[in-house]
Amino acid sequence: MPAEAPIQPPRIAILTDPLKEKIRALFPRYPSKRAATLPALHMVHAHLRCVPLQAMSEIAEILEITPAEVHDTMSFYGFFPQAPLGDVRVWMCRSISCMLRGGDELLEHACEKLGIESGQTTADGKLTVEFAECLGICDYAPAALADDGRVFGPLDEPKVDAMLDELKRGRRDDPPRV
Repeated sequence: MPAEAPIQPPRIAILTDPLKEKIRALFPRYPSKRAATLPALHMVHAHLRCVPLQAMSEIAEILEITPAEVHDTMSFYGFFPQAPLGDVRVWMCRSISCMLRGGDELLEHACEKLGIESGQTTADGKLTVEFAECLGICDYAPAALADDGRVFGPLDEPKVDAMLDELKRGRRDDPPRV
């Protein structure tokens, strides 16, 4: 008696039909479907706040390329995490200007205060803290940048604590400078 193949549960799509249509609507703007990979990744990231492995596969299917090709594009850029981000994502700069003024120690302080490692999200899902190689705001060194546009700096430990408290309150439409 031949062995039966294991029954696979049905795959539940991550990308919604409207999102898939938005991706397909990109096609006329580019010379090939493959050229829409980066904009498609941005759309999925904006919708899900991450790009999970299955979403890469679904993007590949829409663009008629391999999942590896989508992954190659995604991994080249550092702003497409596979796990969900916090409500607010903040980068703490560790360029030479910030590093010389204590940026690495301030990143360590922030992570310790939140009980996470760099690149992780707090248990309550409010904050993701990461390092950035350069934020281009050296006049605020050591500095941090929230994904809603808020710039923080020059930072010290009390200002990092105040920044984290502010960021835990959520995103801002009109970001103030701290």
